[in-house]
Amino acid sequence: MTATNPDQRLHFPATARNRDPIADALQQWLPNWGTILEIASGSGEHAVEFQQRFPHLRWQASDPDPQHRDSINAWIRHTDQTNTMARALDIEVTQQPWPLPTDVQACLSAIVCINLLHISSKNCTTALLQQAAECLPKKAPLMIYGPFKRYGAHTSLSNASFDASLRERNIDWGVRDIEWIESLITTLPLQLMECKTMPANNQMLILIHE
Repeated sequence: MTATNPDQRLHFPATARNRDPIADALQQWLPNWGTILEIASGSGEHAVEFQQRFPHLRWQASDPDPQHRDSINAWIRHTDQTNTMARALDIEVTQQPWPLPTDVQACLSAIVCINLLHISSKNCTTALLQQAAECLPKKAPLMIYGPFKRYGAHTSLSNASFDASLRERNIDWGVRDIEWIESLITTLPLQLMECKTMPANNQMLILIHE
């Protein structure tokens, strides 16, 4: 993360590298209508990019960090999308139920979560899945992007090193196992439809509300 501009915009270097592959993967599963709720939107760079790429949808950003919300709103203003995008919502994933405005809940057609699970507690993953199952309409997708393990093993040496560095910073952080996520949804109306391999040893998980 770099320092803010005077207008409060943050710049996350990874965004420029991964936004096009993420958008391409999202395009295969995003619906043709409605509101897309992005959880933990960070700087907001993804949100404004995806709103421009998918103008038929309404992209609703959110983040629990006030500095991030200021950045998201600044990016919305900078890209002249104030008439299209609402201000960022204050959503802390583990605080359930999520405080979704009535208009968002009424038109919610997908949830997107990018690079959150490995920098949050396991409770955050559990809450994300529970709230997706609660809020999404039937057949709507929850799309989760980030690094993951398969069958308890890392998919690359770089992910193993990354995981170790995360756990050194915070004992509750770490790269999650896809099979663990599958175990969490056995009691939820969610089905894992696809694990799409992405650049830089990441995955896009597509879960559908049954």
